[in-house]
Amino acid sequence: QVQVVESGGGLAQPGGSLRLACAASGFFTNDYAIGWFRQAPGKEREGVSCSSASDDSAYYADAIKGRFTISRDNAKNTVYLQMDNLKPEDTARYYCAANLMRRRCSATIITHEYAYWGQGTQVDVSS
Repeated sequence: QVQVVESGGGLAQPGGSLRLACAASGFFTNDYAIGWFRQAPGKEREGVSCSSASDDSAYYADAIKGRFTISRDNAKNTVYLQMDNLKPEDTARYYCAANLMRRRCSATIITHEYAYWGQGTQVDVSS
């Protein structure tokens, strides 16, 4: 059974940090590019980062570039999103998913290429 489970969300203060984890089962993260997405209330889901399976390349959306770092531990079948210098506008539910069409991240994140969505983990940034 294919499943991804996101964890690590919570409440953080502006300038704080959180580390999200995306644990996969039923497939190997090393076979696919893995993306992180977020959706805030009343807004569309947006792709924020992608980790390539074919090499060490990654993609970051402009809104989080320089603050978030994506990494993967293929031995644990898990992809992480380290979020530093958090801002209130980072408040959203964060999801991970696998790109069934690519092993290498493209210049943009094309949401419909992704599948195996988890339930997400909530991140709230507030003082």
